[in-house]
Amino acid sequence: MSISLKDLDPHEINDWCPGCGDNGILSALKNTIVGMDLDPHNMVVVSGIGCSSKLPNFINTNGVHTLHGRAIPFAEGIKLANPDLTVVIDSGDGDTYGIGAGHFVSAGRRNMDIKLFVHDNGVYSLTKGQASPTLPENRKVKGIPEPNINSAINPLELAIFSGYTFVARTTSYNIKEEVDLMSKAIRHKGLALVDILQGCPTYNPEYTSPQWFTQHTKPLPSTFDPVVKDPADMKEVNAKKRAAIDMLMSEDENNIYTGVFFQWENPDTFEKRLQDRHITAPIHDQIADNDGRSNIDITKTIQSLLV
Repeated sequence: MSISLKDLDPHEINDWCPGCGDNGILSALKNTIVGMDLDPHNMVVVSGIGCSSKLPNFINTNGVHTLHGRAIPFAEGIKLANPDLTVVIDSGDGDTYGIGAGHFVSAGRRNMDIKLFVHDNGVYSLTKGQASPTLPENRKVKGIPEPNINSAINPLELAIFSGYTFVARTTSYNIKEEVDLMSKAIRHKGLALVDILQGCPTYNPEYTSPQWFTQHTKPLPSTFDPVVKDPADMKEVNAKKRAAIDMLMSEDENNIYTGVFFQWENPDTFEKRLQDRHITAPIHDQIADNDGRSNIDITKTIQSLLV
């Protein structure tokens, strides 16, 4: 099926604040779908809770608006049920790195072919601006009475250590770079994270405005090569991981890099592990005959429930 930008861009009305970076991310994802000629019927966008998680309502694909912190296991279940689907998670920093942190780390152990596009603005905007796990220590934002008392996590470092095989960063106002990184993440076979530094003009305007990002972010050096050339060479894999971590640890508030930090086309995906054990996806199970009558015998299941 072929789709056009017009088909994907009805004049929807959303309730994001004027100037919210979510609008840029929505535009980037739509342009990615069109540019890659993805079939919306074979794509699912999964979200959790938060301003960012309204996005599936404004895009012409299958969408699931799930529970706070639980977008990843929902997406994993969808991908396991039908591995042929393109599964994208679109959620926020609090949703993913806060209440969903356990799922975020555990996902790295599986390397499923799903994509996380995380709106990262340092605050819980839907609940009036509390500090999220990515807000730096001593930073004062509108929704907290005193400067943030907690230090921040670095989600890209955490992703690399957890086993993600594609790790990148961009900003919500750089549509061209967003589309490029989203496209690369979707083409990548394995677990991919694109952390999107997102503008929040209501609760964190000082540190997430287009001007602030322009002054404090810059592309990775052209000499930096994040791609593992030989996926079977663990020495090269580990060297690329160390180089990515070193680059991330060299950052400060005035030097935040965007681009791909790590890319490993590791053939050991969770789907491949299941295939090697001859475990088929439920989508391929034959549950009815040619006349539509069920061929599943549940007699033993019913008997097991009898008291």
